[in-house]
Amino acid sequence: LENLQPEIKKLAERLRYEVSVRGKQVGWSEKAARFHFKKNLRRIITELYVRDNCHPFKATLLVWVQLPMWVCVSLALRNCSVGATDPKVQEEFSEGGALWFTDLTAPDSTWILPVSLGLVNLLIVEV
Repeated sequence: LENLQPEIKKLAERLRYEVSVRGKQVGWSEKAARFHFKKNLRRIITELYVRDNCHPFKATLLVWVQLPMWVCVSLALRNCSVGATDPKVQEEFSEGGALWFTDLTAPDSTWILPVSLGLVNLLIVEV
């Protein structure tokens, strides 16, 4: 979107000139000229968004997907840590792992999960 701003500015100046000339030829009022300018500028900007495949909604799409996921994961982790006061739950966490992390109460000594989580978050931010 930022890369399109200089092009949009040039096109807006040209459109302003064309609407001004056309308005004088046809006899539009200032309000009618402004209406035609805004309508055509919206059309031009939409065409640029389609051409470069960069609609502003796409920038917020990731947030709308990631935000509910973050809330769910945060609540699940909170419930696990708060609900882990019962000795039975502690025992289940110490026996309930998989692959290289068989004890969920011990820190990951191989750093595979923290590093992979960091890389996935970096990928999400960069995308």
